[in-house]
Amino acid sequence: MSEVKVNKISPRSGTGVTLGDSGDTFTVPSGGAITIASGATITNNGTAVNFGATGSASWTSTVKTSTFTAVAGEGYFCNTTAGPFTVNLPAGSAGAVVAIKDYANTFDTNFLTISANGSDKIGGSADDKMLKTEGIAVTLIFIDSTKGWLVTDDGLQSSLQPLSYAADFLCIAGGGSGGSLGGAGGAGGYRNSYSSESSGGGGSSEAALQLTPGTVYTITVGDGGASGADNGNAGSAGVDSSISGSDITDITSTGGGRGAGYGTQGATAGGSGGGGIANDGTNNGGAGTANQGFDGGDGQPSSSGGTTDAGAGGGGAGAAGQDVGNGGSGTNGANGGNGLSSSITGSAVTRAGGGGGGANANPGYSGGSAGTGGAGAGGSNANGSNATANTGSGGGGGGYQGGYYQGGGGGKGVVILRVATSNYSSTTSGSPTVTTDGSDTVITFNASGSYTA
Repeated sequence: MSEVKVNKISPRSGTGVTLGDSGDTFTVPSGGAITIASGATITNNGTAVNFGATGSASWTSTVKTSTFTAVAGEGYFCNTTAGPFTVNLPAGSAGAVVAIKDYANTFDTNFLTISANGSDKIGGSADDKMLKTEGIAVTLIFIDSTKGWLVTDDGLQSSLQPLSYAADFLCIAGGGSGGSLGGAGGAGGYRNSYSSESSGGGGSSEAALQLTPGTVYTITVGDGGASGADNGNAGSAGVDSSISGSDITDITSTGGGRGAGYGTQGATAGGSGGGGIANDGTNNGGAGTANQGFDGGDGQPSSSGGTTDAGAGGGGAGAAGQDVGNGGSGTNGANGGNGLSSSITGSAVTRAGGGGGGANANPGYSGGSAGTGGAGAGGSNANGSNATANTGSGGGGGGYQGGYYQGGGGGKGVVILRVATSNYSSTTSGSPTVTTDGSDTVITFNASGSYTA
């Protein structure tokens, strides 16, 4: 083997020196070093092996706006303004460096996914990761097959967070109960994100939730308003249902409004409003909540030429409760507003209907019909009917025949989550019903509990 010993290599002419030809290998012995003079540049057109991680990368000036594969030794400015995308890491070799910077401070709204090559790992995990901190810059260095790519400059491996996943939801609050010889209960608020189905009150489908693995999401299922209002008293409002978590904007559906009583207790607003009654002082129905439900029906007071002794229908998720008719001394109870159908469980089910208004049986009048979705019908010579549990529907108004009958109870609410089965964690509390539909898992909470993503 020939050996050349010199202290300095300089170009014979010009400013460039080329070492070897294509395919040649140059080896620096253990303990050796190559020193680049100040102001000089070394260009690598081949492959640098076993030089060790330097902790820095050469930044490219072209801003990335869509999915691409990174090259070892380079840093990238990534702009997710137009939407999330993925950086595919190169095949890992010890010392390889890739750097990433949030170009437009948008990683918090449109996250950046980091995906390892083949069986390589990121921080010891084979799962994809994401950057979702506004303005963050990180440097990744590939260490070995055990840990794979590790974060250095930012310092926190937690900067690469678990990849979130979508969860559709249907959140229905408890329905209100009916009044005694009174108006019907309104349905609980109805919020829906599944398959472009409507939310209540004529609202559009909402955006699906983005759940982060390891995060606990608390599910609250609201009770229906209690039955038992008598002696002309109003019913009770339903209780809110909700989905809450540390990294989402909470989803809250408002409890259904109560039905008015024959006395001076009026209907109240709610997810859907409770029904009023044709009686001086308590005639107006309660208002519904925007994008959750419709108003309860009104009753014209006798002093305005209206009827008496009849309750208006409770508002439903799909329609307002009917008003009590005008122009007589009495009438039948008015019908409740219809509910809405959802196929989030895999089968179409209608929920959140308004109850039917009560009526006075002495002149032979009948209670109002229940809205679709499990609501309670109004009574005449009977109590108002209870709504079906876990539909969030309103209870029927009670009737009158020689005495006041009770209003029917509102139906308890329900909260349903639907996620891809590949993402489902199997970690829940509250004993929800878990089923599958195609490639998705459906988690139905008939009582309060939690889901850990």
